[in-house]
Amino acid sequence: MQWILEAVGVRKSFGALQAVAGTDLRLERGQITMLIGPNGSGKTTFINIVSGLYKPDAGVIIYNGTEIQGYPPHKIYDTGLVRTFQVPLAFVKLTVLENLLVAYRRNRGESFLHAPLRRTWLKQEEMITELAFDVMLKLKLDHLWDERSSNLSGGQFKLLEIGRALMSGARTILMDEPVSGINPALAHEVLQHIKNLREQLGITFLLVEHRLDIALPYVEYLYAMDKGKVITHGAPDKVVSDPRVIESYLGG
Repeated sequence: MQWILEAVGVRKSFGALQAVAGTDLRLERGQITMLIGPNGSGKTTFINIVSGLYKPDAGVIIYNGTEIQGYPPHKIYDTGLVRTFQVPLAFVKLTVLENLLVAYRRNRGESFLHAPLRRTWLKQEEMITELAFDVMLKLKLDHLWDERSSNLSGGQFKLLEIGRALMSGARTILMDEPVSGINPALAHEVLQHIKNLREQLGITFLLVEHRLDIALPYVEYLYAMDKGKVITHGAPDKVVSDPRVIESYLGG
């Protein structure tokens, strides 16, 4: 089995509250995995730990063969492990194209030493712009390239966040409620783009999502959390029919 991410025995407490209580989770390379659970089950805290926003109290997190627990967010970002947020964080005064361009890492034109020497970064700038248009084409945002991101719909905002992750060189994207707050038609469009990126580019996705009726058809593997622990995992139809999941999450 080709695991791109392994989290073993991850724990995190806030005072007397144990938000993540010894969680194990593994992502297969190039797969779409989803993490579900009721509010307060520890899902977002777990994502925050993996992406470096929180340091775990215990446990090991291995990404692409390297232990990353305790790394700061920017160092995890540099490994190709990128997360998006429930509320998109685009630069609202910039255009779609500009939002993508600023997400590219190690742009020579932004270097203090290289910026005055145009010839040292001009070709790279052209390459980055071509890459941005290719990303927009994949996400069907190319017709909006010069639109300020503040004018985008909720679904387009979600796609722009995925695009920014791709521009950074992401190989694994952690998405916190990618279809929250958007209508079902646009939600299916966002999820279809995620599926296409997995198929075309081999991107690995971990989705944290509540809208199971919309998201489940796009998911290949499912984890369920409750009270800070993974209570079951496996094929989506098996997990959602598990009595523990029905009791804790589906309100049965």
